[in-house]
Amino acid sequence: MAYTYDDQNIFAKILRGEVPCNKVLETEHSLAFRDINPQAPEHVLVIPKGPYVNYDHFATEASDEEIVDFTRAIGRVCTLIGVCPQDGGLGYRMIANAGEAGVQEVPHLHVHVLGGRVLGRMLPRQG
Repeated sequence: MAYTYDDQNIFAKILRGEVPCNKVLETEHSLAFRDINPQAPEHVLVIPKGPYVNYDHFATEASDEEIVDFTRAIGRVCTLIGVCPQDGGLGYRMIANAGEAGVQEVPHLHVHVLGGRVLGRMLPRQG
């Protein structure tokens, strides 16, 4: 499958330093920053620095180093923002939207890490 990456999306602009962000963590291949419209007391976005549209694009085309770095960056963010249950946090939710049905608003892979309160059910139960 061919993916078309839009290098004018807001996250690409953040990565180029054209738009500021409230940085939580930066690694060789990843960047984490606070969401400008938080949906929970802790709401951090973690993005790869590479031009990946969504998670399946990343999983099939990213290098092993990028995948490991991104995964570990998410773990470090959870520790930094104090949501890890094993460290006394309440827990967290990770969300990565993809495509129209997934309501993806920015065409650059990003994982939302949300926590700091009970988040409720992710989706309503269907009959």
